[in-house]
Amino acid sequence: MSAAAALHDSAALDVRPLAGACGAEIHGIDLAADLDDATVAAIRRALLDHCVVFFHDQRLDAEQQKALARRFGPIFVHPNFKGTGPDPEIVEIRREPGDKRIVGEEWHADTTMVAEPPMAAILYAIEVPPYGGDTLFANQYAAYDALSDGMKRLIAGLRAVHSDRKVAGPQAGLNAHRSTKVREDAEWRETVNLHPVVRTHPETGRKCLFVNHSYCIGFEGMTEAESRPLLDFLMEHGHRPEFTCRFRWRKGSVAFWDNRSAKHLAVNDTPNFRRHMRRVQIAGDRPA
Repeated sequence: MSAAAALHDSAALDVRPLAGACGAEIHGIDLAADLDDATVAAIRRALLDHCVVFFHDQRLDAEQQKALARRFGPIFVHPNFKGTGPDPEIVEIRREPGDKRIVGEEWHADTTMVAEPPMAAILYAIEVPPYGGDTLFANQYAAYDALSDGMKRLIAGLRAVHSDRKVAGPQAGLNAHRSTKVREDAEWRETVNLHPVVRTHPETGRKCLFVNHSYCIGFEGMTEAESRPLLDFLMEHGHRPEFTCRFRWRKGSVAFWDNRSAKHLAVNDTPNFRRHMRRVQIAGDRPA
């Protein structure tokens, strides 16, 4: 579907692009309501067209947020947060004053070390700082399209090694520095999977880069040292400013991003304020 068609079909939703590359705010919808199928389909079309969509002035409890997520697919249970809260389908993301680290402070797509990474996530703002704490998003279609033909040929057959060893487990040592805890117990085991560096989106059919700082550690058949120069280039290229948008949160804001076509980063610039978010992830498929 073209951008013009997507915007036309979802015009009743009042879709307002946030930046040239990605991101749009959708106004005039109560996400806690029982949305009809046409509205759900229009939100999905806007998501596919803009990579991430935002809503303000929402009031969602945990069950309503999960019900919303299920309109787009089954809920994904994050293995490294499982057991850290009372509801395995919910991840409570908290930043307390004095925390040195936060969840999502590197450019990443979510949970890509699993065989079938989540297709999307819905993040709801419960408490936000008076300023700062923004989230950046980057369009990975645009990142791929901007590569030279030679680079596209070079990476066409490459698969990247995705591991969660930097973001969980006792060796990561994150829990000592932040309020949002992850599994660091002795029973934790590294999860590793191979995914194509260039992914074809299962709904749009478009190609996009699929590498990120939090999970990618090398290329199949290469050492990490051999992989690093090209991998570093691709990861840094993927969030050039012209591919990005920046979202400023308010209490009751919602961000709904396509984890297949967008990377994101939480800006760690509010050390003296509390920030409390609630996330639900939606199950995806094996990248192809």
